[in-house]
Amino acid sequence: MDHVHLSVAIPPKESISSFMGYLKGKSTLMIYDRHPELQSKWDKAFWARGYYVETIGNITDEAVQKYTKEQAEESRKEDSKGTAL
Repeated sequence: MDHVHLSVAIPPKESISSFMGYLKGKSTLMIYDRHPELQSKWDKAFWARGYYVETIGNITDEAVQKYTKEQAEESRKEDSKGTAL
């Protein structure tokens, strides 16, 4: 797996960049705590520098889950094309 899709809800007054910094930092510490062998694999950067954010407004959880599933399937198709060469 080379990327992660998350669906989160944050208050409108919360800065998206601050939230993402907190999420990436805290999750990295938790992952390394549970899997210390990964720390040397990624050296100093577990997460990529950037992130993609899309606001979804009044959309259902089902629609978001469907989108995420379709993206994962598309990613698997691309991965299999790359390894078939």
